Amino acid sequence: MRAGLILSEAFTGLRRNASMVISVVLVTFVSLTFVGAAILMQMQIGTMKDFWVDRAQVAIYMCTGISLAPTCTGGVATEEQLAAVQEKLEGPALSPLIRDVRFEDRNEAYENALELFGDDYASVITPDQLNETFWINLVDQGQSDVIFEAFSGTEGVEEVKDQLQYLEPLFSALTVATYIAVGIAALMLIAAVLLIATTIRLSAYARRRELSIMRLVGASNRFIQTPFILEGVFAALLGSILASAAVLAGVHFGVDQYLRGRVEFVTTWVDMGDAWLVVPILVLIGVLLAGLSASFAIRRWLRA
Repeated sequence: MRAGLILSEAFTGLRRNASMVISVVLVTFVSLTFVGAAILMQMQIGTMKDFWVDRAQVAIYMCTGISLAPTCTGGVATEEQLAAVQEKLEGPALSPLIRDVRFEDRNEAYENALELFGDDYASVITPDQLNETFWINLVDQGQSDVIFEAFSGTEGVEEVKDQLQYLEPLFSALTVATYIAVGIAALMLIAAVLLIATTIRLSAYARRRELSIMRLVGASNRFIQTPFILEGVFAALLGSILASAAVLAGVHFGVDQYLRGRVEFVTTWVDMGDAWLVVPILVLIGVLLAGLSASFAIRRWLRA
């Protein structure tokens, strides 16, 4: 009976402040959608990093006849220089760091270049212009500096490159986008908290006579406060549900049905399983913020 009365009072307050409640729902919806997007973007960055870090290679490019590096004054890398690099890679100092090594000669590099750029380039490039290359997969890609230091300045080696350095600008741009989404979400959540507090105060003011009577008949502060807190929680819960639906729809239609088939260089995407993990987080954030802001607002009103 007591619970039914509290719920009845809460729904009465929602009806009386319908326009403000709709505002709370919309602000909560937008802010939590940004929160969900930021979480998913961070998940996406994590999955991409895990995928590419595991596959990124360190390349040791040997000298060609047209190389201008100081270590290539002797022209094309000799068999002795190739053997010296191979021996060093298989030595006790570097071999524990290396998962596997693949050597690509000029002819293989030429075929790969034609496959990548098309047969039209057959008249532009020749095998002699391309580097013989040692492609190295490390056990820990974070130790690529060791390979760089071991072979930089070595005669016959034109340069040492870490493929992961080409992906760092992409990861940095995605991280900045995540920070922007978090910043917008934080501002919108602050607006939602203030709006909920204002809604609760207006609702309390509209029912000030009822509250005075409840106090006179001995109703406890908790009994008086609970309907107002539930008003804020119900409005935020509805906004959280809408935000969750937007996140699920974004992953389903935006990622699964659009990006996955069009952005081919990214092979690992967040999926519906990740989206469902975000849903309880959004609901929890919405309910907690609403409950705390509504509780603070009604307590201040009752003390006034």
